[in-house]
Amino acid sequence: MQAVADSTKMECLWTNWKCQAIELLYWRDIKQTGIVFGSFLLLLFSLTQFSVVSVIAYLALAALSATISFRIYKSVLQAVQKTDEGHPFKAYLEMEMSLSQEQIQKYTDCLQLYVNSTVKELRRLFLVQDLVDSLKFAVLMWLLTYVGALFNGLTLLIMAVISMFTLPVVYDKYQVSVKVISASLLNWMHPHALQRWGSSTHLWATLAQAWWAG
Repeated sequence: MQAVADSTKMECLWTNWKCQAIELLYWRDIKQTGIVFGSFLLLLFSLTQFSVVSVIAYLALAALSATISFRIYKSVLQAVQKTDEGHPFKAYLEMEMSLSQEQIQKYTDCLQLYVNSTVKELRRLFLVQDLVDSLKFAVLMWLLTYVGALFNGLTLLIMAVISMFTLPVVYDKYQVSVKVISASLLNWMHPHALQRWGSSTHLWATLAQAWWAG
């Protein structure tokens, strides 16, 4: 029963995290998303100028400066007002932050599953179990050499973060236009492909042709 309860709790937590991620990426709360988005970009741009050690040290110093200043301010305020409110961070100090053995085991099992599947897939590709798949993988790696020559890892990560926070909201706002343009491009590249996709896609093709004609 305890295992079932823990599993249900983890599923609820995962659903909650997923909903929060969707709320952030779709800018439902502009202030919260702006803070998260700005923090990610600031961190990544800092890493382009300074080393990881320097960025971590500066962030730690900034956090310590804020907490120490607030602690001193509250202590002086309590001394002047002669109140005994206790430690200003008492609620956070008493907050339970440890993971249970069941949670650690579940995360470890998930990680083990991903690692094993990745190792098996890489073994299959590098040892040419399927020639076509190995050739596709080789072509992908060859294309990535050109991507690596144009961008470094941090640049790609910055582009990925910007895309994560912009593309969903742009698509949500202009999804009709995006579908029309996508259908027109698909119709231009594959004239007969849309006919095989059924009536709904044929509708987008008709709208696309009308859009281009207009």
